Amino acid sequence: MSGTQPYAEFKYLEVNGSRMAYIDEGEGDAIVFQHGQPTSSYVWRNVMPHLKGLGRLVACDLIGMGASDKLDPSLGPDRYSLANHRDHLFKLWDYLDLGDRVLLVLDDWGAVLGFEWARTHSHRVQGIVHMEAVAVPLQWSDLPEQAHPFFKALRSSAGEKMVLEDNVFIEKILPGAVIRPLADEELNHYRHPFLERGEARRPTLSWPRSLPLDNEPADVAQVVGESAAWLADCEIPKLFINGEPGTLARGRVREIIRTWRNQTEVTVAGRKLLQEDSPHEIGTAIAEFANRLRG
Repeated sequence: MSGTQPYAEFKYLEVNGSRMAYIDEGEGDAIVFQHGQPTSSYVWRNVMPHLKGLGRLVACDLIGMGASDKLDPSLGPDRYSLANHRDHLFKLWDYLDLGDRVLLVLDDWGAVLGFEWARTHSHRVQGIVHMEAVAVPLQWSDLPEQAHPFFKALRSSAGEKMVLEDNVFIEKILPGAVIRPLADEELNHYRHPFLERGEARRPTLSWPRSLPLDNEPADVAQVVGESAAWLADCEIPKLFINGEPGTLARGRVREIIRTWRNQTEVTVAGRKLLQEDSPHEIGTAIAEFANRLRG
């Protein structure tokens, strides 16, 4: 495994009164990396070096995550809704002036956001890379049966203790999402934004509560469904990085993804955080894809 240090130093911009952190290195057409739950741009640190020299490399930390500011708890428990994440991220991308030949590299909830941006800005998107995405509205049967009690508990009043007090996603779920053991230094990078008990950890509770399962929450299921329908038919070149064994993108979901038009597929080893188990294979595949697109 390669380095434990972030790919580059952060830059910051103010969005809706809060400071958002991002990496912005290199020149040329933008290659935009977007993380999901419960990580940060740090997850791309060993993928991004493979794209050096192929464009402008941009990786943002979602609001409330990584090195970006937390939202004021007075805004309420729904302040980290998908709609609010969208508002913050899309404004940041606008401020960054990403250009008209954007290659999106998307993971997990970052894919939900990136797919929606691509759907509404398709004339500016050159290609889409995705892995372990929340790619279609899910059914409970898409999740391993042994995971049902955990996700049901998260959606109950027990979720506050599990996440806000016990930090379950960082201390338990994240290490289990990687086949190899994470080094202490790596885990500490992921842990750092959520060291403080309580509302500082709210983003990592809001995301799993937003997972569209059997059409709940309905607003999220609608966004995911609209993007899935668009992705199935759009001609924008796509690269599906399939994880073996994978977590979200397997079974029924994987088979739906494989029907999307103009898509190539590579398989790498990994559970949920494929970037931690197979960063070099992922980076090489993205570089080859980018070179094909950009000739």
